[in-house]
Amino acid sequence: MNTASVPGRLLLRPGHEAAGRTQNLLDHLPENASWTTIPAGALLMPPPVNAHDHGYGIRTLDFGNADDALEVWIPGLRLRPRTEPYLEALVAFSRLAQTGVGATMHCHNSLNIDRLVDEAGAVMRAACDAGIRLALSCPLLDYDPWAYDAGPQRLRPYLDPADWDDLSGSIPSYASPSVQISAADAVAAANTSPLLDVQYGPIGPQWCSNALLEAIAEASHATGRRIHMHLLESPRQRQWLDRRFPQGVVRYLDEIGFLSPRLAVAHGVQLRPDELELLAARGVQLVSNPSANLRLRSGVAPVATIPPSGPAFAFGLDGTGFDDDQDLWRELRLAHLLHGGRDLTRTFTAGRVFDAAIHVGAKVVNAPANEDLVLVDYAALIADSLMDDLDEAEVLLTRMTAAHAKALYVGGQEILCDGRLTRVDFEAARAELLQQARADLPRLTAERGRVTKLAAATRAYYASW
Repeated sequence: MNTASVPGRLLLRPGHEAAGRTQNLLDHLPENASWTTIPAGALLMPPPVNAHDHGYGIRTLDFGNADDALEVWIPGLRLRPRTEPYLEALVAFSRLAQTGVGATMHCHNSLNIDRLVDEAGAVMRAACDAGIRLALSCPLLDYDPWAYDAGPQRLRPYLDPADWDDLSGSIPSYASPSVQISAADAVAAANTSPLLDVQYGPIGPQWCSNALLEAIAEASHATGRRIHMHLLESPRQRQWLDRRFPQGVVRYLDEIGFLSPRLAVAHGVQLRPDELELLAARGVQLVSNPSANLRLRSGVAPVATIPPSGPAFAFGLDGTGFDDDQDLWRELRLAHLLHGGRDLTRTFTAGRVFDAAIHVGAKVVNAPANEDLVLVDYAALIADSLMDDLDEAEVLLTRMTAAHAKALYVGGQEILCDGRLTRVDFEAARAELLQQARADLPRLTAERGRVTKLAAATRAYYASW
């Protein structure tokens, strides 16, 4: 019988009430917790949810795709090395779990519908092996693959004829809406884990035909399956979608029954107040990605102006966190400061930040809130504090980093203990992934010149907008 006692704090509603002091944190942990490693003065709380990401085991800068304006940056994704989907996802999910994040939205990157079921199965297996909760957004698109407003042909005048001939062979083709949706449904049918949720993932309205968007709306209504979609990320998307949908893209989505509580939209940097009101009225959730929007020059989302009536918002890393370290705690700090305003009284409070990160994030990934726990080395955060009654939420938003996450419990299982993963050898997986990526260097070296030319043509095309 265990008679040990570890005093600490229990913070169930960060930003709304102070942590409760408990004489024994062990009373609040799963039975299988490795209690001997819990530091005195630790804090238990619900972990934040990474509500929008792409599962980059190999991060974009590592394969040479430096930050740029979104549309110019996208061609650089052609340099992503060919690796096993399972291994790529395992490293990405393990990296998140090491930071104390137990749930993530994974927007899968494959554009080959014939491989989707197998690839998605590998990604789901990786999530199960890592032990995290996963929402898997199945990619759906059939429109404008290279440039808004008629696609690849718009870039042809900005490329030498020989370069066009070289590049045009890689212009993708897409299956019909019904085939794509059936593939997503097949992925969902293959899921047997209560920790996983499969969702429809239209990449964004600028990359989807009206027929595809309407088919997704119908399928979501019929199946009850959630939808996760990028929306109005960059200024150029705003320009193109305003031309394509004179009534406004958000109004169009409402007209076809696309807007509902089953929908979450990522970024939303260019959303107007009337569109925010409509999203709120329909129960749509917005996922903000502050670092990604700054790094890809899209701007700052109007999150601070969202009234209490909504829309509800969450936060995600989008694979491009501020320090490229996938640290969601730093992302929350950035959001807290970025939207803090200049008034004497802060309206974008710590409570709003943590409600977004925990409760709305759980809704986006279709998971229960407050069923998981992260253990924080809180004593380290306040080691030099003269006061012992500081607002724990304010301390977390000022000092918390991934390094302070010491244990993580998801679905009653311990997946992180003393800062180390219990189910995955992260360094071994990372080393194997890097070995696979480096084996693809000859192809990437040849592709690099094409990417440079395609990015230059993209920049020239949009320069006239």
